[in-house]
Order: sequence, then structure tokens, then C-alpha cells
Amino acid sequence: MMSEGVEAREPPEAFPNRVKQRIARGERFRGLFASARGRDTRLLAVLSHGSALRTEETIVTSGADRFPSLTAAVPSAAWYEREVCDLFGLTSVGHPRPDSLIFPFTPVALRPRPGSGSSSGPIEPNLTPLDTHLGGEGVFTIPYGPVRSGVFESIEYLVETPGEDIPHLRTRVFYKHRGIEKRFEGMGVHDGVLLAERCEGVASVSHATAFCEAVERIGDKAIPVQAGIVRVLHAELERVANHHDSTIRHTEAAGQAVAYARFSLHKERVQRLRGELSGSRFGRGVVVPGGVTGSPALRSAELLAAVDRLEVAVRADMRLLLATPSFVDRLRATGVIPPEIALAFGALGPVGRGSGQTEDIRFERPSLGYARLGHQLPEPRSEGDALARQRVRIEEIWGAFHLIRQAVDTLDELGEPEHGIWRVPIEAASGEAFGWAEAPQGEVLYLVELQDGVLLRVKPRSASFHNLALFPSAFPNDILTDFAFIEASFGLSIAGVAS
Repeated sequence: MMSEGVEAREPPEAFPNRVKQRIARGERFRGLFASARGRDTRLLAVLSHGSALRTEETIVTSGADRFPSLTAAVPSAAWYEREVCDLFGLTSVGHPRPDSLIFPFTPVALRPRPGSGSSSGPIEPNLTPLDTHLGGEGVFTIPYGPVRSGVFESIEYLVETPGEDIPHLRTRVFYKHRGIEKRFEGMGVHDGVLLAERCEGVASVSHATAFCEAVERIGDKAIPVQAGIVRVLHAELERVANHHDSTIRHTEAAGQAVAYARFSLHKERVQRLRGELSGSRFGRGVVVPGGVTGSPALRSAELLAAVDRLEVAVRADMRLLLATPSFVDRLRATGVIPPEIALAFGALGPVGRGSGQTEDIRFERPSLGYARLGHQLPEPRSEGDALARQRVRIEEIWGAFHLIRQAVDTLDELGEPEHGIWRVPIEAASGEAFGWAEAPQGEVLYLVELQDGVLLRVKPRSASFHNLALFPSAFPNDILTDFAFIEASFGLSIAGVAS
């Protein structure tokens, strides 16, 4: 039930070279996952090639406390290796900065080792302040967060600056760590989806979909076609709401009070529509293993009328906003990520598509619903700045409205599923599989392992985790007052980073 292209297990010493060879052949690095295997630790590098996921794996045996780092050859592996160290106590030899990431453990702390099924007991965090890297006359540091002006989520930035430029920036994300991976252990799949929805609340539908698709692959279950279309409907409303949030944060940073109020109103209307459709402003309780809980709660005509009103209002205000020089000038040439850096890091979602990357797994690795509907992928942009990322999101909003209309029309054409059954039963399956979804932030990837219907290991990887490692790369040519615009343009969820 694993991905396509699984090869024989490599010894740890050969593991980095095997991954590097695959990348040289054009495969893209998606993440490095670890799981306890008794006292041993399994490392799984996940790559993609076209529509297929491929893996390389190795085992670090008990008694060994290290493995060769991938980071020199694969820059985007850096945070994954730091996470492995935090959760499993394994040092990646050759890593340029192997300090704690998602939880600052003391050196003697027992590690939680997700997948082991055992409790690590109370954990005492190491709250030693972050080290600084710059020195010299006039250089100072700003510990920005975890509680800060205009705070959305708890994260600490250590800004090192000689006055205006930001030559060095570090992040500390553990304030949002909730031990999600350990919480999954021992759950059934129907409880598991409730937890998946809460890994990254702003992307509840995407996480639920990725989790359920993994479970459905393990059980070899095909969901009703209508259920796949309903998943698309709720996922695209989630996209519209999230992309509005990025616009709201940009307008707040730019002091555009009227635009801030208008787009806050538009987002609120989207959230209320989601609540009318499902009973949840975040679309929770819709996606379940085997399908969905039922049809949209609004009639097609009501839903389409609401979508039409939303799009007309949003287009009018977006046109005015993009014609406002005092707004556009703050984003243009701010937080530039050159295409070559985005490619090297495998940047996901709007962050990648704002820097020339074309990947969108709704269309490259489509689920049942997206494969049925079809859609033209918006053109990526190559400027790599905050304005490019904003424009990508705007185009995705228009695309989302189009997909929502397609979904509603298709549901009308298909009618009710056979016998009115919107989900197929998931038996007590065993196995391992990946599930994925294109969240507003980019690809969400889940590794799920089941034994007789009980979750042994669930590893969620959000696009926010993958992309935040790229965040410091956006600052070398910018100044402190650009910080809010760059952060808003990434559109990340810190809960998704440190779950």
C-alpha cells in the first residue's frame, strides 16, 4: 500500500547518495519522515516524479544515535533532520545547524519516538535563548515574539540587524507544539480524522482529505464520485478563505483601512457560507474515511447565487486594491525568492508558484473529484516577490470560484449516490499508505500506518512546515519595515509547522 517506486532498503551510509541520485534524475524531495520500529528508527525519504510518489528508506539500529545528513545535497531536508533529532534523538552528521526546532529538549530528555506506542512521560523544555550570529558595532537583535503586535500565532523570530537590513533571521516555532503525532497512536480512523482536522485549523478540509485518502488506499476503497465532488467544493471554499486572509494581513500592514475592512467582510461571508453548507465555519465534519457525511446543506441555486455575489464583490474590491500604488509598491520587489532557490528548496503552493514553480497536485496528482472536473492551472510567476505571491493567490481565488460552480453543476448532473450512500465502509484494514491534498498553503502529505483499523503511526506534513524553512531566504535585500509584508505573503500556519 506504499507509494510507487519503493526500492530495497539502503544502509544509512548509502542513504544520502541514493536520494541525491534520484533528485539528479529529476525527482523532487517531498520530505523526510521517521518512525519507531521497536528500538530501531526507520527513515523514509519521500520524492515525487510526475504523478507518482517514490521513497528511499533506511534503518538506524538501536544503539546508533546518528545518520549521515542529507542537507548538503538537499537543502530542504534541513528542517526535517532537525525534527528527527527532536523526536527521535538522532543526530544528522554534517548538518550545518542541528539545533532544536519543534521542541527544545534538554540533552537528557527522553524522546517521544512517534510510532513506538509508548509514552515518553513529562518533558522539560530547554528555554535557553537563541544564539546570535552577527557581531560588531551597531548590530543588535530583536526577539520578535512569541507574543507580538498583531499576533496571529505564537512564533519567535530572532531578527539580527545593523539598523534596517536583516542579514540574519532565525525562528523558534515550538510554542505551538501539541504532540499531534503521538496523539494519533491507538486511535481508530474515525477518531483520527477529527484530530487531522485540528492539526492546522485553517486547512481542516485539506488535512482531513489527505488523511482519509491514505486510509482509503490502505483499505483499497473507491469513494462515491459525488463524495469526491463534495470534497472539492469544501476544499475550494477553504482556499478562498485562506487567500483572503493573506490579503487582509497585507492591507493591515500597508495601513489600507478601507481595504482591510472590505476584505475582512468578504472573508466573513465566505466563512458563514461554509457554516451554512456544513455546520462548521472551517468545513469540519464533512470529510470522513470512505467519503463524506452528506450533500451540501444548501440548494444548488442558493449556493450558486451566494458564490456569484461573493465573486462580484471581491473582483470589484481587488481591482481597486491593485490600482492603489501605496499598496502595490510595498509588495513589489519585497521578499524576493529567486526561482533557482525556490527550485532547490522545492517550494510549495503560492510560495513556489510565485517563483516560477508550476506544481499543483490538484492537477498533477489529482484526487477523484479534481480528475472529474478538470481545471486549467494558473500561470506561475517568475518575479518571486510578495506581489507575485499575492497575484498567484488572486488567480487561485478566481479558479476556486470556477471549480465551485463546476462542482455544484456536476452534483446536479450526477444526482444522489446509489442508495443515498455518501461513504463506503472502511473495514479493519492493515497496511501503510500516503495521502495528499493541495491545501491553500501547498501540498499536505500524510503517512498513515494501520493495524486492524487502529492507527499505529500518522505523520502529517503541512506545506507550512516545508516552506517556513525558506522564510529567512526572503530577507537579505529587505529592511525591518518589510517584515509584515513578507510574512503575510508566505501565508503560513505555525500550528501546521509545529504540530
